[in-house]
This record gives sequence, C-alpha cells and structure tokens, in this order.
Amino acid sequence: MSVARGRLRAFRDVPLLTRGMLLAAFVASVGWQAAQPPPRARAAALPAPPSAAVVRVLAGGDARLAARLVMLWLTSFDVQPGVSVPYAALDYARLRAWLALALELDPIAQYPLLAASRLYGDIPDRARSRVMLDFVAACFAADPARRWPWLAHAVFVAQHRLGDVERARRYARLLAAVPDSAAVPPWARQLEIFVLENVGELESARILLGGLLDSGRITDKREHAFLTRRLADIVARHGAVEKRSESTE
Repeated sequence: MSVARGRLRAFRDVPLLTRGMLLAAFVASVGWQAAQPPPRARAAALPAPPSAAVVRVLAGGDARLAARLVMLWLTSFDVQPGVSVPYAALDYARLRAWLALALELDPIAQYPLLAASRLYGDIPDRARSRVMLDFVAACFAADPARRWPWLAHAVFVAQHRLGDVERARRYARLLAAVPDSAAVPPWARQLEIFVLENVGELESARILLGGLLDSGRITDKREHAFLTRRLADIVARHGAVEKRSESTE
C-alpha cells in the first residue's frame, strides 16, 4: 500500500500544460452535452402477432393463460416508456390480428370483443372504428350466446357515434337472425326496429314489428303486449307524420 501510495502524484505536480488540456477537454465535453437536444421518446409500432402455437408454448401450453397474456400485453401497449400512444395511432389491421389471436387461444373469452367494441371501437376515428365493429360482427356467429352484448354495443356505436344507419341495421339483422336456442334477449333481437324508429323510418319499423308479432316467435304474454303497444304507437306517429306532410303540400 505504501509503495502504491508513493507512486501517486499530486495534482499540483502535473505540468501546467497538461492541466490546461484536461480542463479544456472537460469544458468541451460539458458544452457538447449541453448543446444536444433533449432525448425524445419514440413510440414503437405495433408488431404483427406471432402464431397461436408460439404463444401457447411460451405460456407453458396453457392456451387460456396465453390469451390473457396477449390481452394484457396488447392493452398496455399504448403506454410505452416516456410516451403514450393514442389508440387512433395504432395499426388497426394488426390490432385486429392480435384480438383474433386472443380469441383463437380462448374462444370463450369475453375481453377481446369487449376491448374491440368499447375500447378500440368507440373512438373518434371513423375508419378505425369500423374495423373494430366489423371484427365484432364477423366473430359473432361463432358464439352468439356469449358475444351478443358486444354486437349490440356495435349497433349503438354505428348508429349514434358513426351515424352509419346501414351498418347499424346490418349488425342488428345478425342479432335478429340467430336461432332461439342462442338465448339472445328479445330487446337485442329487436334492435333494428329501434334503429329505424330513431332515424324516423317509421313505416319500415312498423312493417318489421308487425311481421315479428305475426310470426309467433313472441310467446311471452307481457312482451307481446308491450310490442303490441309499441306497434300502435309507431302506427299513430307514422299517421301523424303523413298528415303533416299532406297539409304542407
């Protein structure tokens, strides 16, 4: 230790020129660092999803766990180190592929379609919203008993957020067409009538509701009475509209 200590030189023994060079190098380094722009966080793009087999292996062969991990990663992707990514900035084609992957891994899971209809579909960007709502509609037929709530919400978003009545009617027809065994509630099956009422298509609503009552599918007496009163109300409103139009001619 004494030998090593003896080899050290005091700073005052360093030649003046060397001290000046060290000081100049230090000042230059500090100045260069100060001149650099502050670091900016950059959002990473949403990658393409791996295959279901790969994710299942990574989850130890547990497909349901793999689906949960996919959704956990996906729904936290918008929060990256130093930056928050708005949903409207995501690649919705790839987003749809990730949601489809989660459903492939766990077909009875509800969260992928909930996220599609409420989280990613209910945004101001109309084109991206349509991608998500169409995804919900495309997945509906595989399990209508479990997936009808998300398609019913898609009807609402298409009509009231997008103002896309035809798309809302198309989704509503899917709900109305499922067999009775699917246990879709009556109000969800009748959404097309509500859509038509809301946009003033009273004649079309009257025809649909009248056909539903005549079909014999409504077996519950209270529901039948309710729909009969609703039909009478639609007929009365439609008649009032026709009278007003005739009086203005």
